Amino acid sequence: MSQTIELPRAGSPGGGLGESWKVIVRNDDHNTFDHVARTLARYIPGTTLERGHEIANVIHNAGKAIVFSGHQEPAEHYWEQLKGAGLTMAPLAR
Repeated sequence: MSQTIELPRAGSPGGGLGESWKVIVRNDDHNTFDHVARTLARYIPGTTLERGHEIANVIHNAGKAIVFSGHQEPAEHYWEQLKGAGLTMAPLAR
């Protein structure tokens, strides 16, 4: 009789859907602070215009900023919206 040995999971169940995915906006030379702030406030839940300006400042000074971290599906959705609005996006990352 053979035995099945279950190994511990290396990640969370669901093929990566439960892991934290990061949406990162990069600095560029063509988007204004105001456009970045308004776009973040429009598409990222819980981001106010004031917070959008704070994040835009981080993007400008550090070259990039994580604007969302969470499940894969919403991360992909927000990434597409921000990209569609003209922001310079880094590839989605875990």
